[in-house]
Amino acid sequence: MHAIEPRPLTARHNGPLHGRARVPGDKSISIRALILGALTVGETAIAGLLEGDDVLDTAQTLRALGATVQQCGGRQWRIRGVGVGGFAAPAAPLDFGNSGTGCRLMLGAVGGCPVTAEFDGDASLRKRPMRRVLDPLERIGARTLASADGRLPLTLAGARDPLPIVFEPQIASAQLKSAVLLAGLNAPGATVVIEREATRDHTEKMLTHFGAQVRVEAAGEYGRRITLTGQPELVPAPIVVPADPSSAAFPLVAALLTPGSEVILEGVMLNPLRTGLLTTLKEMGALIEEVQRQTEGGEEVADLLVRGSPLRSVEVPASRAPSMIDEYPILAVAAAFAEGTTVMRGLKELRVKESDRLAATAALLKENGVEVEIEGDDLMVQGRGRAPGGGLVATHMDHRIAMAALVMGLASERPVKIDDGSFIATSFPGFVELMRGLGAELSG
Repeated sequence: MHAIEPRPLTARHNGPLHGRARVPGDKSISIRALILGALTVGETAIAGLLEGDDVLDTAQTLRALGATVQQCGGRQWRIRGVGVGGFAAPAAPLDFGNSGTGCRLMLGAVGGCPVTAEFDGDASLRKRPMRRVLDPLERIGARTLASADGRLPLTLAGARDPLPIVFEPQIASAQLKSAVLLAGLNAPGATVVIEREATRDHTEKMLTHFGAQVRVEAAGEYGRRITLTGQPELVPAPIVVPADPSSAAFPLVAALLTPGSEVILEGVMLNPLRTGLLTTLKEMGALIEEVQRQTEGGEEVADLLVRGSPLRSVEVPASRAPSMIDEYPILAVAAAFAEGTTVMRGLKELRVKESDRLAATAALLKENGVEVEIEGDDLMVQGRGRAPGGGLVATHMDHRIAMAALVMGLASERPVKIDDGSFIATSFPGFVELMRGLGAELSG
């Protein structure tokens, strides 16, 4: 288990931000590239992999399951896979640290294999619900041998003869969908996931990239029907990981909120199912230009030119939540500096993130003098074009709450302090150094 010393940090206003930066590789794609590379027969090369704790922990679990995973320097990695259904039983518990993505996707990958493994993680991950993933895996043929209320630590016996299923998730969750598809790889016939609302489609794209047959069709007004043909032989294929839009959100909003700023964020992924924050910020009046648009690793990417901008309040519909679920804390900070009341609807999924992220976001704002209310699953932020700041924010071991609070401090009238920034490295190693390089004042 991980033992990390708390790292208090303070952010204060220090004038406009300027410069160019490339945030780390996308976490969702990095984790999926490792897992699917491990299920190929042969060697896969990955460039630009995010070398944050969540990804490194996932890499270590794949080594324990028999794959060869090598870090070659310069964010270059190589994986020699074991083939679909080829995982070996690990000798020790699989420790996922703080990574809900890695844990849930690997539950699926292991659930479709005839091996037994114990899954564990840090104190934060142990609080997160896994039953939503275990239920469809048990339909496929896996068995949960030990678990406290569907949470970690748990022991999963993968299916010896996995069955294809038709699964309709009751919540919009790319992790849940991906776990079922990964388990379905080793099942004969077609595994089908029917989404009411389309969620990020990195797993479907990457499965196709590695040679699986995946058919995606419209289902209803917002949904999709994904059909995977089971028991493919996945073929190694190189992957280039684009810059993570969820990580880019923090320097992006910091530049928007500090007048006179002009920042270029390089090579940010613009998958349409991940651009809800950009859409919302532009509706609020943000000056964001997309330049040098191109394709990397099957994903649209562009440089983002961001300038300091006065913002106005908007209403964010619940239908947009799947495309920006990780960005609501930093959007709430932006809303605090907008004029008027911003309403964000349908945020139920935030309650089961690294923390109760909905409550933690509201507490972050209140601690810094911003009026905020939670009604059901909706968040309402009263913006006044400014924020007093001056608060001490409890991060609850949540990297996104920590970064959102620090961004708030860069634009507030008084400094903002967080109790612990050590968990920022789970998704954004080098965050403090990157922000300082743009002119931000962050101190320990």
